[in-house]
Amino acid sequence: MAGVPLFLSSGDPTLDRRIDWARSLMAEGNAADAAALLNEVAGRAPDFLPGWFLLGEAREALGDTVGAGDAYARARALDPEDRLGAVLRLARLGRSDVPEMSAAYVRTLFDQYAERFDKALERLDYRGPELIHGVLAAACDGLGRPFAFARAHDLGCGTGLVGGRLFDQVGEIDGVDLSPNMIALARARGVYARLVAGDMVDYLREVPAREADLVFAGDAFCYLGDLVPVLVESRRVLEEGGLLAFTVETHQGEGILLRDTLRYAHGEAYVRGALATAGLALLSCATASTRTEKGAPVPGLVIAAMRAT
Repeated sequence: MAGVPLFLSSGDPTLDRRIDWARSLMAEGNAADAAALLNEVAGRAPDFLPGWFLLGEAREALGDTVGAGDAYARARALDPEDRLGAVLRLARLGRSDVPEMSAAYVRTLFDQYAERFDKALERLDYRGPELIHGVLAAACDGLGRPFAFARAHDLGCGTGLVGGRLFDQVGEIDGVDLSPNMIALARARGVYARLVAGDMVDYLREVPAREADLVFAGDAFCYLGDLVPVLVESRRVLEEGGLLAFTVETHQGEGILLRDTLRYAHGEAYVRGALATAGLALLSCATASTRTEKGAPVPGLVIAAMRAT
C-alpha cells in the first residue's frame, strides 16, 4: 500500500521477530512476557520506534502507567511526525494536555485500515450514511425545499460510503481524506468529481467562497479536537442557504474528551457553541449512534446546520 511505511524494521531480523512474538503475546493477553521481551529489544535497539511503542502498550496493560508513559515519550521523541499516536497515549495517561491528532497518525491508521474498512464497519452496524441522508432529508423538508443539491464537499470521505448514499441527491461531489489508500477506494466507487488526499481544513481553505450548497462529514470529526476551524471554513465555502451535516461522538460532560478508543467525543454544549462561533445556524441536533463497540452503541449526535446569511 502507498503512503507512510506501516511496518518499520529495526534492521535486525532477530529483533523484528521478537517484535512479532511480543505482538502475539499481547494478543494472547500475556503482557508480562511481552514486556520482558520488549525490554530486551529496547536495550539492543534503543532507536527502534515500534519496540518502544509496543513496550508502552505492554506496560500499560500491566498497570505500570509511569513506565508506559516513559516508553510512549521515547516513541514520541523518535518520531516527530507521531505516526503511531504516542501523544494521544500520553494524554490518556495524564502526561500531557489533550492534543490534536497528528495528520501522520491518522494517515497511517487509515492507510493500514483501508482494505478492511468497509467490512469492519458492517460488523459495527455502522449507520453514518443513513444518518447523514436522513438529517439532510428532514432539514430540506423543514425548509420547504427539494432534497437536492448542486455541489457538495465530503470531508473525511473515507472509502466513499456517505458520498455513495447521497449520490442521487447531489449533482457533483468532491471529497477529501488524509489517507491516500482510502482515496483510492473512494475513487473506485465512481461517485466523486474530484478527490484530494489531504487535511480537510487545508482543503477547504483552497475552495472558493460560497462555492457549494452542501458540506457533509460522516464519522470524521471524531478525529478532530477543536471543531471551530473546520466549521468556520465550511461556512465560508457554503452559499447562503447552504447546508452542513455531520456526526460526532459525544459524552455527558462539557467540552472535548479523548476516549479510550483514541477518538474525540464532543459534548453537546460544545458543538452548539462551536456552530455559533462559526456563524452557522443550527437546524437540528439529535442523539444518534453511528456504530456499536463491544456490543453497545457509541453515544453520538447528528447535526444539520445552515449558512443563513
